Amino acid sequence: MLENIHEPGQIKDMSIKEMETLAGEIRRLLIDTVSKRGGHLAPNLGMVELTLAMHKVFNSPEDKLIFDVGHQAYVHKILTGRYERFETLRSAGGLSGFPRRKESEHDAFSTGHAGTAISAALGMARARDLMGRQYSVVAVVGDGALNCGMCYEALNDAGHTHTPMIVILNDNAMSISTNVGAMAKHLTRLRQSPAYRDTKRTVRGALERIPVVGVRMARGLERLKKALKSMLVSDQFFEALGFEYQGPVDGHDLKQLIEVLTRAKACQEPVLLHVVTQKGRGYAYAENHPDVFHGVAPFYVDSGQVMGKKIKTNGSVMARKLVELAKQDSRIVAITAAMPGGTGLDKFEKIFPERFFDVGITEEHAVTLAAGMAASGMRPYFGVYASFLQRSYDQILHDVCLDKLPVCLMVDRAGLVGEDGATHQGVYALSYLRHAPNMTVALPRDGNELKRMVELSRKMEGPLAVCYGKAMEDLGEGMRQTGDLEVGSWQRLIEGDEVVILAVGRMVKYALRASIILAGNGICCGVIDARFVKPMDREMLLQTAKHARLLVTLEDFCLQGGFGSMVLEVLAAANVRCPVLNLGVPDRFVEHGSLEWQLKQCGLTPEQVAQAILDKRGRAQ
Repeated sequence: MLENIHEPGQIKDMSIKEMETLAGEIRRLLIDTVSKRGGHLAPNLGMVELTLAMHKVFNSPEDKLIFDVGHQAYVHKILTGRYERFETLRSAGGLSGFPRRKESEHDAFSTGHAGTAISAALGMARARDLMGRQYSVVAVVGDGALNCGMCYEALNDAGHTHTPMIVILNDNAMSISTNVGAMAKHLTRLRQSPAYRDTKRTVRGALERIPVVGVRMARGLERLKKALKSMLVSDQFFEALGFEYQGPVDGHDLKQLIEVLTRAKACQEPVLLHVVTQKGRGYAYAENHPDVFHGVAPFYVDSGQVMGKKIKTNGSVMARKLVELAKQDSRIVAITAAMPGGTGLDKFEKIFPERFFDVGITEEHAVTLAAGMAASGMRPYFGVYASFLQRSYDQILHDVCLDKLPVCLMVDRAGLVGEDGATHQGVYALSYLRHAPNMTVALPRDGNELKRMVELSRKMEGPLAVCYGKAMEDLGEGMRQTGDLEVGSWQRLIEGDEVVILAVGRMVKYALRASIILAGNGICCGVIDARFVKPMDREMLLQTAKHARLLVTLEDFCLQGGFGSMVLEVLAAANVRCPVLNLGVPDRFVEHGSLEWQLKQCGLTPEQVAQAILDKRGRAQ
């Protein structure tokens, strides 16, 4: 059946039985494709029936369907004319792992970060009303996203003006890992109310046996159902915000989903529909380990085992070192925003559960929480992805840096990130961190340097941001330094002054490889690990600039306001004249694809770096 679905309107004439058959085919496609390509499996397995029901009731693209966070939109992509291209998921030139407006007219809004869908939906609903149009606006929000303060700002605004729109709360009790917080507990109470479930079944069965007796009686029976629900389920929270609460609804019961969505579509008030789904449904390994299969690398379907050699992440390296320090210092605490596994801090949680705080998807709160703890004598470490930390810019500047508080930001997935693409690139981290007064910014070249920077962090008297990629190859014993790091110090790895490459983070490895290529072309190329971007080693920079014929800055961060810009600023202020070549991420969004492909697109492979230097020097390779 699936291969014959070319647009979502074809679902409207299907029977429930046909839709159930189609659901099975979709699940097999999801498992088969993600096992080869990697991606977000468990969230999408739980979304199959809900997405089918949405396309049965609503008319996309006329009706606007917005998915928050966006990683739960694979089924939507399959049903909206992208089935034949689904095998290209997350590959260069293929389908994005998130909704993208430029990819399809059915993707009403490009989403990649949690908490944005309700605000966007309200904006579309208000535009509809102002322009005198008639269409439905639906925001599909994961329960984990309800930790985001932005959701409540939007709910409060929509409820105040009674703007007709639908918020579908996809409640699977998970974000990436198990949900935390008071809202998660509230939803659990709604979801697990035995009295409500039992009475609902009884009343529903009784009502179905009553013959049709007129509109007045039907309305009375509907009020009876609502009254019973009000007595048994405490749903006043959403109704206090101005939304009509409907649910909980079984997110895998197609008949029931179609019924409640049809009612919600007809409502002239904002509606919140609480749908309960099972993350990973239909694949036992994902059902039993929804956190592992939330975002997964290619794996063997039969065993659920990830293909290839397991990579030691920098997050786990950081966490092990932090545990070591925490055993010596009771002031050390760890904070994460729904990412204990991804950041490696689950290792800290196991040893020090009372000093570990998962605050859910609330990066802004996490930073100011850390600031409050630091102001009270603690040593907080916030483990966070670079693309998510950018949401906390104001808190970093105002709440941490203003009073020079000793908050340590462990910024994971910094630089280019690969298949997650434009919404998840960590290439802006240097630009938004380095200009904050009192902030120290460091970039380790490998895991060994990362451990040394974590060791250094406990001696810092002010804020420190340590930025690193998911995994970095250890450059070996020959490149290792021993002893304590000095803040602001660089390390000269290869001597040479005809050309000198100043590299940061993972790009140190590429600089070393480029220097070998240049040596084969008769150019003596030095390499410096510029591991501290702020403060930088001003003395080494100025001395190097006075002797080098060409300085090259190399980073996988955006060139605007990045490391290369800082080097130019220092040289200009010191009135030092030296030719400089800045290599980094150009002024555009870098789309999804392998890390190697992205580096090539940005001209950052060792071969491209060497060629750029040869071109600058006026030589042909």
